[in-house]
Amino acid sequence: MTVQTQSQAKERKVAAVVVTYNRLALLKECIAHLQQEDLPLSHLIVVDNASDADTQDYLESLGDQIVYLRLPENIGGAGGFNRGVRYFIEETQDDFVWLMDDDTMVQRDSLTELINFAQQKPDFGFLASDVRWTDGHRAKMNAPAPMNRLQKVPEEGAQPVQLQSATFVAILFRRTVVEKIGLPITDFFIWGDDIEYSERAGRIAPGYFVPAARVLHKMKANTGSSILKDGPDRIQRYFYAYRNKMYYLKKRDWYRRYRARLRISLEYWQLFFSKADHRAEKLATMRKAIRAGRHFHPKIEYANHYNSKDGK
Repeated sequence: MTVQTQSQAKERKVAAVVVTYNRLALLKECIAHLQQEDLPLSHLIVVDNASDADTQDYLESLGDQIVYLRLPENIGGAGGFNRGVRYFIEETQDDFVWLMDDDTMVQRDSLTELINFAQQKPDFGFLASDVRWTDGHRAKMNAPAPMNRLQKVPEEGAQPVQLQSATFVAILFRRTVVEKIGLPITDFFIWGDDIEYSERAGRIAPGYFVPAARVLHKMKANTGSSILKDGPDRIQRYFYAYRNKMYYLKKRDWYRRYRARLRISLEYWQLFFSKADHRAEKLATMRKAIRAGRHFHPKIEYANHYNSKDGK
């Protein structure tokens, strides 16, 4: 990176939004990594979904090191990101917002690499980091989704790739794009809010995978989501997964919409003919979610412009 590029990068202000709920050890590590970024953040906004007192006490002890938004109740990751992005628009003048969960561990140069790419391609919808698991392999939950889904992005590939969508694990959005597309949808609660939001941004301007910007996603295991394989404690989460997907697939072009519906159908019949544990409950959850998704029309909220509420 040249001296000129470093100077240009430092002129751009970035707010990070971290959403947390009762994972204090991970949250502490996440914040420590963000505070060690080579490119300092303008604001570090932590949205707390009504965690227990130990999380509240820790975040309050940080004082003005962070912006602490404590919510009165748990409104899910989607609601947390909605509140964090709203604060970014209404209370800061930062150029970019960088979204992540509390189990995301950035590297010292992660943000610098994203901003460097933004200097080269300033008209972007979103920039996705290269998300790795603890063993160094790509995190399956956050695998890049290229425009051509038959294309596989190599693990050690060095070239940026245009994406259809990306997850809320160190993803960067431009302020001007957020102002146009609105906020993440609170009613999603969990699952799919990041896919829907990045696809919404991608309809404004292209989104890209930036392999130079690596981060660690400190999940318990490097597995994707599967209602067929998941245990009983996670079955109800799939209501949100399938209901939300039924909403956002309707926003896609006819081919991608048809492909998504076909995939849901195949997953249902695969489960139907399987010997999976709790099969009846899982099938009932899928049917309930699909029915709900046909009538699910959540409202997209828009933030006020900075200081507009004060008449400035």
